[in-house]
Amino acid sequence: MQKIDLCEKCAKEKGVADPTGFSLADMLLGLGAAEQMKGTSTISELVCPQCGFTQPDFKKTGRLGCSVCYETFGEGLSAILKDMHKGTSHKGKVPTRLARNQVFENQRKELRDKLQQAIMDEKYEEAAQLRDQINRIEVQLKV
Repeated sequence: MQKIDLCEKCAKEKGVADPTGFSLADMLLGLGAAEQMKGTSTISELVCPQCGFTQPDFKKTGRLGCSVCYETFGEGLSAILKDMHKGTSHKGKVPTRLARNQVFENQRKELRDKLQQAIMDEKYEEAAQLRDQINRIEVQLKV
């Protein structure tokens, strides 16, 4: 047995056909996901105003035509995207060191805000602890 991965176009050229009506969207989103999207009647009737993409086009290709498609088909896509990914906002890939630095920067900003509030509330012991935490984070940022 030999496994070969082909796109739909190449599969047609090679004469490979799936009698069940292979759908890339079903494969990517899990069986029945395209039907779930089709289930909302307003989405199946929608057409993207920018590229003319329709819900059947998505079911056929497993991709959207443009960025406006996300807004046009957003109602049906949000549930599908939540199932596919960990959330509905794309964060992309970030180099490890940059991601680590971003975490430290966010922590430092949050601690500085807490420090300012502790000073305003005259909680000086808490402020000293926050200052020490900020200093430790700044050391980590330099590494």
